[in-house]
Amino acid sequence: MKKFASLAFVAASAFAVYSCTPKPTKNPPPTTTPAPKPTPPAPQPNPEPVKPAPVAEVAANVLTVKEKAAGWKLLFDGTSTDGWHAYGSKSIGTAWKTANGALFLDTNKDGEPKTGGDIVSDKEYGNFELQIDWKIDKNGNSGICIYSHEDRARYEWMWSTAPEIQIVDNEGHPDGKIFKHQAGDLYDLIPAKSHAEHPPLEWNTYLIRCVNGKLDVHLNGVHIIDTQLWNDNWRTLIAGSKFRNAADFGTYKVGRIGLQDHGNNVWFRNIKIKEL
Repeated sequence: MKKFASLAFVAASAFAVYSCTPKPTKNPPPTTTPAPKPTPPAPQPNPEPVKPAPVAEVAANVLTVKEKAAGWKLLFDGTSTDGWHAYGSKSIGTAWKTANGALFLDTNKDGEPKTGGDIVSDKEYGNFELQIDWKIDKNGNSGICIYSHEDRARYEWMWSTAPEIQIVDNEGHPDGKIFKHQAGDLYDLIPAKSHAEHPPLEWNTYLIRCVNGKLDVHLNGVHIIDTQLWNDNWRTLIAGSKFRNAADFGTYKVGRIGLQDHGNNVWFRNIKIKEL
């Protein structure tokens, strides 16, 4: 009996071992070797930074050959006030001076009696393109007028007939806080579409173009004013402004370019115009 049990135990153990042993498949899957990882490229030295060419200094108050060929004329020669006179006068106020290639209004109190006043171009213009650099003193105010009709007996001030493109220190002058009185605005008529002015005592450039009443103004390369003069909408704008009682304001289609004396230091240069 014990012998029989031992044989049975051996047989069962053998069966168990056999059952647990993995059976080979008829077609075992091929052994795959993983693809070798690509060798990363050797690090390359950083290229030398390319230095931009220095910006060429453009001579102030000088026309290029191309500008001359296109019909541009200087309204300021860089050294004299020739071509300008005080509104309603044959001469120019002593506060208007020239130095360092700029035409400027000097309002500093140095003990000398000074006369200033708004000044206008000797010549009148109809269709034109005007380019002018300007900078304003801290807390300062000024402006550039177009189509000023010089008749002191009828119009006391240069701006009595002339729309003004505003020049002002927005942060420092009270006008800079008033809607449609800020730098780049068509004063009290149309606000500039963008603020593109530089801080006080830094140069800015206006490009003012008017052809058959279509007025476009660019400030430092940004298009800020786009309007049509002399139509019903223009008359509506005037009627809603401080010029509503100035019967002939904004009506003249030929007039002088004006630079405003608002009692603050202001500088101009590169004043050039092309008749269209």
